[in-house]
Amino acid sequence: MDQLLLFLVSLIANLFSAFSGGGAGLLQLPVLIFLGLPFGVALATHKVASVALGVGATVRHMREDTLERDFTLFVLATGLPGVVIGASLILHVPGRWAEIALGCLTLGLGLYSGSKSRLGQHYQPSHRDRRGMLQGGVGLFFLGFLNGSLTSGTGLFVTLWLVRWFGLDYKRAVAYTLVLVGLFWNGTGALTLGMLGEIKWAWLPALLAGSLLGGYGGAHLAIRQGNRWIKRAFEVISILVGIKLIIG
Repeated sequence: MDQLLLFLVSLIANLFSAFSGGGAGLLQLPVLIFLGLPFGVALATHKVASVALGVGATVRHMREDTLERDFTLFVLATGLPGVVIGASLILHVPGRWAEIALGCLTLGLGLYSGSKSRLGQHYQPSHRDRRGMLQGGVGLFFLGFLNGSLTSGTGLFVTLWLVRWFGLDYKRAVAYTLVLVGLFWNGTGALTLGMLGEIKWAWLPALLAGSLLGGYGGAHLAIRQGNRWIKRAFEVISILVGIKLIIG
């Protein structure tokens, strides 16, 4: 029954995450803790399972050919060092106050996006000069640090940062988030946490299966539905993640 519960939770959480551009930890991480795992073990196990979300989404998005190679390498180069540093530090830091602060910011993301009706509806590249890319890279490094240290909702930050700063529409931004954050950032965080902490390997098959199927299904829905529905899903998930982080 535990394995079935893990599979269903993982499938639902990652389906919505792949559609909206983040938020799988809203449901999946608390369930792992509820089933008896300490926070550090639950976080490391969730990170490993989240890699399958990236795999499922990558398989679907690669068929659309929406990722630019140079920009993809830029996101990886600026974000991955932050992921490693964040994952290295989180096991030694009490996370409750950080979760509350992150919850307030995540809630703000949803409210901000909801107040901007035209945000992310059209692809209008911006800040692609040297100064703009440098500032954008600093932002991605900080988001990578959050991704490595606090798992819930950080993909939502990356999605909105790509929309707001670099001028991507929501469909493209979600594709970058799912492939680069879901696969590479989470993979790096999982490796770091696995080396420094402990992973519940017996629970991973069900979590990986749910993440893989949910990631593919959510990415398919995002491609089919377009920017308006993705924007609404992003806002709803952001608000829910923010509230969940605040109340604990």
